[in-house]
Formats: sequence, structure tokens, C-alpha cells
Amino acid sequence: MTRWVRFRKGDAVGFGTLDGTSIAVHAGDMFAHPQATGDTYALDDVALLMPCTPGKVLGMWRNYRALNHKNGVSDPVDPLYFIKANTSLADPGTTIRPPTGFSGTVIFEGELGVVLGKQATAVDPDAAEACIFGYTCVNDVTATEPLQDTVFPHWTRAKGFDTFGPLGPCIRTDLDWRAAHVRVLLDGVERQNYPLADMVMSPATLVSRLSWDMTLMPGDVIAVGTSVGVGRLKPGCTVSVEIDGIGALTNRYG
Repeated sequence: MTRWVRFRKGDAVGFGTLDGTSIAVHAGDMFAHPQATGDTYALDDVALLMPCTPGKVLGMWRNYRALNHKNGVSDPVDPLYFIKANTSLADPGTTIRPPTGFSGTVIFEGELGVVLGKQATAVDPDAAEACIFGYTCVNDVTATEPLQDTVFPHWTRAKGFDTFGPLGPCIRTDLDWRAAHVRVLLDGVERQNYPLADMVMSPATLVSRLSWDMTLMPGDVIAVGTSVGVGRLKPGCTVSVEIDGIGALTNRYG
């Protein structure tokens, strides 16, 4: 089991592998032959950051059969996706901030994030699998009203407010995603619990199909979509996205 993390210790930012409560510090490039330095830090002595710094985050829509069935819509033939601004990204443990001047509904969406480890341009599904570095947790926070505009649904605005994209707490490189579930707890109460195996398009399929639209780069993230149970965030609440084998991505809203 390999879990990669990024962290801040004092004024320095580093990365390494997490084993229990200890981080083995590495140097170089996480995605290209990182080298262990021999140093270790206790997890309690550092602040965890988002485990990568994506150039872009691509979010999927209608990629779970159960939610499509509930909403009375068909499974998509092609990936339906949006780009989430990289300025919306947030670290584990930080506060998700309500947008300035916006008084509408803000919801959580617990999701699996696919982290690219290699450049992918027009790759087939077999080659796409080798481009996946690992998996992380994503909270695709969304303001709902901008999506309800009948003239032009504002996907970029709804998904792109500052702090609307928490990632973490780590990247798990050897995750058996087919056997895992996504759980979301809101103030300790389970609100989402769904199997990743219910995906319409698998991670490798998504990497392949998207790579024909645009080049995917190391560190980019594909949020594979969410299923039933999304709900409203209220000021002061705590939301935690948990995936078997990855851990819990916990943030406060307010």
C-alpha cells in the first residue's frame, strides 16, 4: 500500500509516503522517479496539503447508474464534463468559504479523484491505465442556483468558487476502486454511501476518452462524478468524504 502526501512543515513544502503516522520524505518529482531522502516526519508535526497541484480538474456528470436511474435519465454515451478552476482547490482541514455576495444553496458531492501520473494525448484504454498514478478523495462543492439558469447554465461559476474543490488527504497508488465505496458524513451523520463499481465509465475509459479532447498532464485530476445522497452545506457544519483505502477528506463549511 502506497499513499503519497504533500505537507507543510514550517515554511517548507515537501512530499513523501505515509505509513501510519509517519511520513517518509522524498525529493524530486512525485510523478517521475522520486527518491527517498531518509528523513521522516510525524504526521502530527506537519500540515497536510492537497496531495497534488492540478493544472486542471475535470468533473464528470451522470457517471453513476443509480443516480441516473433515480433522475430518470439515460447513461451517457460520451463523457459529460466540466472544468473546475484550479483556484477553487482547497487543502484537507481548511474551511470551505461561502461565496461573497451569494446567498443560495451550496451542496457537497463526495467523489473519487483520478490523478494522472503521465502525459496522456489520444491514448487507448490500455495505455490510459498506465497513465493513472493513483486515486484521491474529492469534494466537488457546488452552488446550485447558477446551474438552473435556463438560458445558460453556469457550470464554471457553480463549481469554480474559491475553496470549492477540496482534495486529499493522500493519493493511493494501488487502490482496487471496484471494491471501494464513497461515504460522506455531514456532522458525523452518513449522507452518501455508494459503490464505485456503479460507474458508467471507468477511470481508464475516462482518461482515454478525455485525452482525445485535450492533453492530460501529470498531476491533473478527473473527478469521476457522484451518486445519490448529495446535500446542503450549512454554515458551521463539517463534511467528510471517505473512500476505503484512501482515508477521510474533512473540511468545515462556514
